[in-house]
Amino acid sequence: MSIRVHKPYVIAESEDGSHKFVWLGIDEADAEKGILTNQYLIVDNGKGLLIDPGGYFVFERVYKAVTEFVDPENVVAVFYSHQDPDVVGSLNLVAEFFPGATVYISALWTRFLPHLGVLEGIKIVEIPDRGLEIYLGHSKLVAIPAHFLHSPGNFTLYDPKVKVLFSGDIGAAVFPKGKWYLFVENFEEHAKFMEPFHKRYLASSKALHAWLKKIEQLDIEVIAPQHGAIFAGKRLVEKFLAWLRNLGPIGVDNIDAITG
Repeated sequence: MSIRVHKPYVIAESEDGSHKFVWLGIDEADAEKGILTNQYLIVDNGKGLLIDPGGYFVFERVYKAVTEFVDPENVVAVFYSHQDPDVVGSLNLVAEFFPGATVYISALWTRFLPHLGVLEGIKIVEIPDRGLEIYLGHSKLVAIPAHFLHSPGNFTLYDPKVKVLFSGDIGAAVFPKGKWYLFVENFEEHAKFMEPFHKRYLASSKALHAWLKKIEQLDIEVIAPQHGAIFAGKRLVEKFLAWLRNLGPIGVDNIDAITG
């Protein structure tokens, strides 16, 4: 199969076009360097918030995609779901190319960011464990706690204007070589690519059900994870949430089987 480059795609948009939730494209060649990652941009009235910009080697693609929708100086915020290198690895480039952006990340991880080579010139807002409302343009976004799924300081991000939930590593899928798609169509087939990750990387069923309790109160039409494919439409959203509810033992619940 030839390597394919996929252009950015507007997942959801307000009726007047002033608010967009954008998937920032992908290059399947990235799979040769590491696991494929999804990056997203929310634009509201000309202001942008970048979600999980990714590692160092994807930044050029991400930057070019962002500039198709908003001027770099109007990227006013960057949201990091957690501290993994595939999430924060390009922080020094983010600081250089989006100098006006405020970084939002769990309070657990701010002391670790200097190890990425960014010592000054970046404004950081620590997200408290209970979550935070983040204002962008004329809209409000909500950082929702998802601790231990898989990071101990972990957040998902809800955009109520277009009813999209960025779920971070919840919903992650690892595709076999040569297989990739943006939107889930056959849920049962797709679940095979999700289950191993969820069973091993998510810490416990207790943590998962605590997150589900918060999520089930929301009106969600799209769930967009950091890895894998997007769940678009209420039917697939409900299928995915039901799958999570019935996933069974995960993480530390399987410690005996993991360690032998």
